[in-house]
Amino acid sequence: MRVLVTRPREDAAGLVAALAARGHKVTLEPLLTIVERADPDWPAGHDRAQALLITSANGARAFARCDPRRDLPAYAVGDASAAALRDLGFRQIVSAAGDVEDLAVLVHRRLDPGDGPLLHPAAGKPAGDLQGALAAAGFEVLRAWLYDAVAAERLSGETTRQLNEGLIDAATFFSPRTAGAFVSLVEAAALAPFCRKVAALCLSPAVAAALSGLAWRRVCVAARPDQAALLAALNALAADDR
Repeated sequence: MRVLVTRPREDAAGLVAALAARGHKVTLEPLLTIVERADPDWPAGHDRAQALLITSANGARAFARCDPRRDLPAYAVGDASAAALRDLGFRQIVSAAGDVEDLAVLVHRRLDPGDGPLLHPAAGKPAGDLQGALAAAGFEVLRAWLYDAVAAERLSGETTRQLNEGLIDAATFFSPRTAGAFVSLVEAAALAPFCRKVAALCLSPAVAAALSGLAWRRVCVAARPDQAALLAALNALAADDR
């Protein structure tokens, strides 16, 4: 199958390799570009944090670039974020193995609001409302704005050609923002009718909802919000197409 990968370039390597190992052809179309902020916005009190909240590998990398601390306990939204933390030298890592809601539940179960604030390295527009969910449980969440995820202004000529010619069999989407960016760009390029030949592989129901403005051949939602489950959904799709 020809699979369109829409992840930021920094996050796409593992997925591209996994797809290639399964015999799929890959078109990489990063719809978000990660831009490091020249002047990171650290909230007051961030040095008192009892733990880090990591909702993406980009958040882990951004914190590591700006702060030498590796001894803070780090609570990661999923296994990919946890792996990024390990690669960066963090020693106390717990994965929620799910989504932002799962992370909030994990933190509520493991930590005490009285032990200090929680530091959340993030982009200017973080996904979900982790801060609100934990504030309701008495936690103070300090969001550090360390990078931006800038949406693409247009689809590349190669992706446009492949959509026009019906060469793309499936497209992967890992976040509602990426999915929304794809819908906007496809509609702007008058390519929406060509998505009827494409299966959308979505990390979560929220991602699928962001794609609902387009008609797809199929919309497949991963059983769990992680890459392994998304690849399993692709395997099932490929088996059905045989």
